[in-house]
Amino acid sequence: MSSIKITKKSGEIVDFDINKLRESLIKSGASQNDTDYVTKIISNKIDNGISTHKLYQLAYGLLKKRSNKVAGRYRLKKAIFEMGPTGYPFESLVSELLRLKGYVTKKGQIMDGICVKHEVDVYAKKQGNTIFVECKFHNDQRRKSDVKVSLYVNSRFNDLKSKWKQNTEGQHNFEGWIVTNTRFTEDAIEYGSCAGLKMISWDYPSRGNLRQLVDSLGIHPITSMQSLTKNEKTFLMEKEIILCRQLVNQKNLLLEMGINENQISKIISEAYQISEEVQ
Repeated sequence: MSSIKITKKSGEIVDFDINKLRESLIKSGASQNDTDYVTKIISNKIDNGISTHKLYQLAYGLLKKRSNKVAGRYRLKKAIFEMGPTGYPFESLVSELLRLKGYVTKKGQIMDGICVKHEVDVYAKKQGNTIFVECKFHNDQRRKSDVKVSLYVNSRFNDLKSKWKQNTEGQHNFEGWIVTNTRFTEDAIEYGSCAGLKMISWDYPSRGNLRQLVDSLGIHPITSMQSLTKNEKTFLMEKEIILCRQLVNQKNLLLEMGINENQISKIISEAYQISEEVQ
């Protein structure tokens, strides 16, 4: 298959690597049978020069025929982009991530630093530990958070930490986090790591990145689902139902939306399947 070329969104033309496709399917929770099924069909159907977008659509379409659960997880990256256009739903996802790790969380808090006030996207606290999180949500997967973001967040974090240390007794750990749905530039990672910031992007670090955290904690957004229409997803997010795991207990809200009982059963079943934690 090395002779087949694919066209990336940037316009770059690269060799098609069936192993990369296989790896992405397995990461989504696809069984060996499902993985073999999808890769076999795609290997025989793709044309030279196919775009990565069309390749993704083909794989997703094949997965939908096999498993709602796997299909929803396979489109996770796209689903997170669809949480926009504002970053508020993404902040809710990050807040839930920390809540499931035992923190009490708040979003959109105005907090005092030594010098000025700061708006903190997500504030998280549990005994002996406080986290200030800056969420960088982008609608375009080509956008990266650069070193200016790391510099800016670190200066804000130090201002907040200095103030909060004055009002905290005993040993207490303060952390500054940057979480993005796309990627960091190399300079951003280098500076952020040197400064002691926690950096989380779609695929960074190699362990504990955003994709892995969403899967392991079962916090997939409702935009992963195929049983909901785009308008229904928008309505639910406006009601602050952001995640599949929140939707499983919202039968009454779905009834209020005018959805019939049979479709509601499908929606709740899919939401439950997608939000099961990956072991």
